[in-house]
Amino acid sequence: MLNKAPGIVVHPAAGNEEHTLVNALLHYCKGRLSGIGGVARPGIVHRLDKETSGCLVVAKNDETHVALSEQFAGRTTEKTYLAIVFGEVPRESGEIKTAIARHPSHRKRMAVSGDGGRDAWTSYRVRERLLYATLLEAQLHTGRTHQLRVHFQHIGFPIAGDETYSAKQTKRLAELTGYAAPRVLLHAHQLAFAHPRTGRKRSFTAPWPADFQEALDRLRIPE
Repeated sequence: MLNKAPGIVVHPAAGNEEHTLVNALLHYCKGRLSGIGGVARPGIVHRLDKETSGCLVVAKNDETHVALSEQFAGRTTEKTYLAIVFGEVPRESGEIKTAIARHPSHRKRMAVSGDGGRDAWTSYRVRERLLYATLLEAQLHTGRTHQLRVHFQHIGFPIAGDETYSAKQTKRLAELTGYAAPRVLLHAHQLAFAHPRTGRKRSFTAPWPADFQEALDRLRIPE
């Protein structure tokens, strides 16, 4: 288990062949990682977007990789995220159940889809109300690409700092508060799963990084 810093790409891909998390893991683990993910993704059971920080589990052997992958596929893992979204979310808690598919015209984006998408389920609750923003705690019951980014945009409260899904709102937040979000303000706060060997539930928490704390400090409502 590790706490991924924001700005780090998880595995090599076109345009990001070096300086990825996989490159660092191969050096740190001296090559002792699960081979199921192939040459490009050794040990990688799941991934986080480049700008997302927080909990990420990596498998050192194939047996562990298979066991963890089955839990992610079977939706038995517990994934909790923290997100700072633009706007004042009116409800204290809620659920979002809408399918997600590739955006029909922007191939690097995902979108809510009424036809042909994959089911996606997010639940959330308000952790703190901020200046023109809200700190949400979200549970990911499925693991679709950009799920939280798409779901929160869909209900009208996009994640601050997301240039792909909320560029206008991020600019507006900066105009209203003087704070310019440096990245997508999304943090994988907790991850729980059954230990592959013992079967006992293990839960891990990743402290949020300095830029997330700065966002909270800058956006907190003065007392």
